[in-house]
Amino acid sequence: MTSFEHGPLVDRVDHHAVLRQEVARLLETSRAAVGADGRVAWLDERCQPDADAGQHLWITTRMAHVLSLGRLLGAAEDGRLAGLALTSVDREFADAEFGGWYRVVPSTGPPEPAKTAYEHAFVLLAASSGVVAGLPGAADLLDRGTAVVLEHFWDDDAGLLVESWNRDWTVAEAYRGANANMHAVEAFLATADATADDAWRHRADRIARGIVAAAELNDWRIPEHYDERWRALPDYNLDQPRHAFRPFGATPGHGFEWARLLLQLGGSRAGSTHWVRPAAEALFAQAAASWDPERGGFPYTTDWSGVAVVEERFHWVHCEALAAAAMLWRVTADPGYAQWYQRIWDYAWPRFPDPAGGGWWHELDPQGRLSRQTWTGKPDTYHAIQACLSPTMPVGAGFALGVTLPQGPGGWT
Repeated sequence: MTSFEHGPLVDRVDHHAVLRQEVARLLETSRAAVGADGRVAWLDERCQPDADAGQHLWITTRMAHVLSLGRLLGAAEDGRLAGLALTSVDREFADAEFGGWYRVVPSTGPPEPAKTAYEHAFVLLAASSGVVAGLPGAADLLDRGTAVVLEHFWDDDAGLLVESWNRDWTVAEAYRGANANMHAVEAFLATADATADDAWRHRADRIARGIVAAAELNDWRIPEHYDERWRALPDYNLDQPRHAFRPFGATPGHGFEWARLLLQLGGSRAGSTHWVRPAAEALFAQAAASWDPERGGFPYTTDWSGVAVVEERFHWVHCEALAAAAMLWRVTADPGYAQWYQRIWDYAWPRFPDPAGGGWWHELDPQGRLSRQTWTGKPDTYHAIQACLSPTMPVGAGFALGVTLPQGPGGWT
């Protein structure tokens, strides 16, 4: 591990200056995604709009969230662009007949009819960030988004979200997924920040308890896939290990992401939090065990014994590892987390950012070369910007509220 001759990298003023510069560069990339008509594009490897990729609700909403952060950091133009992106949520994706929003509108042909929890969670995140940033129309979008989530996706008996529905909300998919519920935790906490309605924090708490309980029974590797009765499906997509959203096996990046979200949940004082810190540490430790000691970096997935299945290095996995290490260091003062932050940064910083073309490379092979096995282009900047903000964020707040507050541990004592 690296020694701290000049103090831990995660705390150093010169490192924070580098992070601020990177946030500014990533915001410049983000602006390129929003067209004059307000449509938010999937960006290609040169960070140019990919006209053939169609419109994706998760990209539109994540970029609206990112640009709202830009507005909160002082860029008025980012507020204008975030407002355009929020407007396009309804204009491009709303189902005027049955309500809710489509997940994809192809470049040609009708929208994909499914209504999905993953994308609706990002509607809440984008609208919440817009509310904090004072954007017109954001509060109305948040009101409508929360109504759809509560009516169709929130299963109060389970304390978790249903995965998806057909267009008219008459048939729910039998599958249940941890990924959509993970992003719902982030969205629900952001909604609580924006509305001061603690019911959203308590819903986030219920989701987290359910998924963490399953992880604890599975040696802290998170079961990602379940049937409609929330029974784990450990062999789900065994024949599609590279699936972009539902891969086979354990996903170390989600172990890191859940660790970060648990710390945010604990800092927000949503109910009892005595279990949050040890769970976050256990999830981080198991995810960190997937580090490649010879070539460096974390794989996309492992099997249930920890052996790498998909070895490609995804930028978002390392972004979430950085954020989790920074926040665990803040909460615990354990130097091991500062050392992990340094190790991950030393791997990620020379490899993923693309100063010439913009953004961060999405996927590399184990040797650090550009890979396109699962992803193409540089779809959005959400994970990278949040990783760069994490070392100076108060732990108990979401990113939109957090950038408006002084640095510190948030609600942690």
